[in-house]
Amino acid sequence: MAQTTIKDNTLSGLGKVNRLLPSGTVFLYQFLSPVLSNDGHCTTAIYKYLTAILVAVCGVSCFFSSFTDSYVGDDGKTHYVIPSKDLLEDFVHGLFALTVFGVLVLLDHKTVGCFFPVSAALENTLLKVLPTAVGVVSSVLFMFFPTKRHGIGYPPSTDSSRVSKSGGGEVSLPKA
Repeated sequence: MAQTTIKDNTLSGLGKVNRLLPSGTVFLYQFLSPVLSNDGHCTTAIYKYLTAILVAVCGVSCFFSSFTDSYVGDDGKTHYVIPSKDLLEDFVHGLFALTVFGVLVLLDHKTVGCFFPVSAALENTLLKVLPTAVGVVSSVLFMFFPTKRHGIGYPPSTDSSRVSKSGGGEVSLPKA
């Protein structure tokens, strides 16, 4: 029975890594990165600035999304809040989201090539070691400390009492 619980917790933790990064942010980065980095050939400074701005904006989005929550209220509307409780937990989740996004950026040879031309051997080593190491650490973190948030873009909770528990301001949007 204990092995089933450990197995279930491990798979649950691995599944929660998917919630670590907002998929829209990752899509935006992957879509705009080749254009803004000139396919990794930053021949002028403007390409470096545009790529740096893209990485910074997407990184902030990944970090900030760890602080958002949503629920469906009694009125049937989806409410989005920035809770004022559990800030330390949200901050840790935000740092790991930023770390995972940073690994994604480092694995994009076009973005890395724009800033730091690296050898093929170093790039191969990064491809072998970095995703596995960060994935294991993030999975273990989320297995033992799962996020309670239903951020923007994820199915909201139907518990309307979460507002009083989470504190913070809210924005209401009609249910889609």
